[in-house]
Formats: sequence, C-alpha cells, structure tokens
Amino acid sequence: MDLLQFDAQDLYYEQDDSQEVQDLIKYASERYANGDAELPLLQAFLRAPESLNVLVSLNRFYYYQHRLAEALIISERALALIRPGIDFPEDWRALERSHVTEAPKELLTRVRFYLFTLKSIGFLNMRLENLELSRAIFEKLVALDDKDRIGAQGLLELVVRRQEAAEGIFRLPDVFG
Repeated sequence: MDLLQFDAQDLYYEQDDSQEVQDLIKYASERYANGDAELPLLQAFLRAPESLNVLVSLNRFYYYQHRLAEALIISERALALIRPGIDFPEDWRALERSHVTEAPKELLTRVRFYLFTLKSIGFLNMRLENLELSRAIFEKLVALDDKDRIGAQGLLELVVRRQEAAEGIFRLPDVFG
C-alpha cells in the first residue's frame, strides 16, 4: 500500500465544530501576532475537547511559540483521539505493518493523520532531547512505511547521529563512502 495513493476523505478540518468554536479559532488566528491567541484557543478546547481542529490549532500555537512540552501533550491527545476510529492498538509500539496495509481504504486519511501525528510526537521528543523515545518512534514509522511517504527516515538518521555525537562517535558523511 502506498500512503500517497488514496482518496482523501474524512479530513479532520472538514469536521463540524460549533459556530462558537469556529469563531474562537478564527479570533485566535487574528490575535496570534500580538500574543493573545492562547486564551481563545483554550476556550475553544474547553468547548470542544475532542475537536481535531482545536487540537491542531493548539499544537501549532504551542509549537510556533517554542512551547514544545505543551505541543507534545496536545499531539499525544490527538493521537489518542484518532486511534479508536482506525482500530489501531492503544500503544503505538504494538503497531504492525498489517495495521496499515489492511486498513480499509475509507480510513486511509485517518491512518495517515495518525502516522503524521506519531511523527510529530517523535519530532517533539527529539527537540525535547528524549532521543531514545524519538528514535523508537521513527524506527516504528520507518518499519511501517517502506516508501518513506511519512518522511520519518531522515528524522531517524538525524536522531541516530545526535545520539552518536553525544556518545563521541563520529562518522564521515555517506558521500565519502
């Protein structure tokens, strides 16, 4: 299965939120430049804690504010909300390639969203120096995605080099053979 060949359906941003929640997200986007976006986003979260639109908005807000620990919490919450709808195991470590290859085609958009959210969690953990966890996540994604459609291979190489550098191991770039 190629994770790029699918008909996009059930996109998270097509999810219907109440007008109030939509207005809060819009208001937050207008207030971002002056630093007043967090309160309306949190108000939206209180009104729709299971809205992926709200979670994606909060994640982006925290990420671009360099508040990585908060962005990680939001990404983990999103992963927990996406998972039951695609019947994936509760723990991503138990994921097998068959979970992806045998997923019904109508769920592929959600499967991709799950995998990209897991990649986000790996990336945030890498930025937070949780390199072992980050590496485990990227290794899992690479094992699930042999065509690297999710783009975890480069991040795995990066985290491995960071770990090697921390251990004092130096490798010549691949161009030197």
